[in-house]
Amino acid sequence: DGPLESIDTSGIALAASVSSDAFAFIGVAVTSATVIVYGEAIWDPVALLARIGNPLVIIFGALVVMLAQLTTNMAANVVSPANDFSSLSPKRTNYVTGGLITAATGIVMMPWKLYADAAAYIFTWLIGYSSLMGAVGGILIADYWVLRRQQLALSELFKTTGRYQYSNGTNWKAVIALVVAILPVAPGFLRAALTPGGQVADPGLLDHLYTYAWFVTFALSFGLYLGLM
Repeated sequence: DGPLESIDTSGIALAASVSSDAFAFIGVAVTSATVIVYGEAIWDPVALLARIGNPLVIIFGALVVMLAQLTTNMAANVVSPANDFSSLSPKRTNYVTGGLITAATGIVMMPWKLYADAAAYIFTWLIGYSSLMGAVGGILIADYWVLRRQQLALSELFKTTGRYQYSNGTNWKAVIALVVAILPVAPGFLRAALTPGGQVADPGLLDHLYTYAWFVTFALSFGLYLGLM
């Protein structure tokens, strides 16, 4: 209770959004520059370093990539699922075990195969992944920015009978909004996943919906969640 009972985190969210946009812009700008310099789009930083060829640049770039993997990618991609796995059964699974499960799952997924075919990577993995992220993002933004007006009752997060308890810990309205928002793009995803390269020859309406999966699922989940809540 006290000053942290209700906190406004909109400033943090805005800073995160701006930094994410900046990183995305740098990626697009550098990749676009490779088209001018080398005549082709080189989006892989490791491949770009090899193309530059200067030994000092390669060594420096390799160190930067290694540090980025250890300090940023590991933290961003392992911490969250490790916490998720440990939260499923806190009595049996701790954070370290959750991290090991995450690492094993990452290997079983064979991510190197996703990068083997750029078209399949874009049209199956990235767009399919974006459909989930759009649906989740629509619910989060609708709940935090619209319904709660950027106010978070911190102490209530740790109460089993608090305002965020819902039905046995699950907000079924959010689950319904998530599932219904994904349904329209699911047929297009399945068709793309079963098509070599992920590019369907004669796309129909459902295929076009899948192409814009993030926008479709975001709008649907946003509207459905607001209506249900």
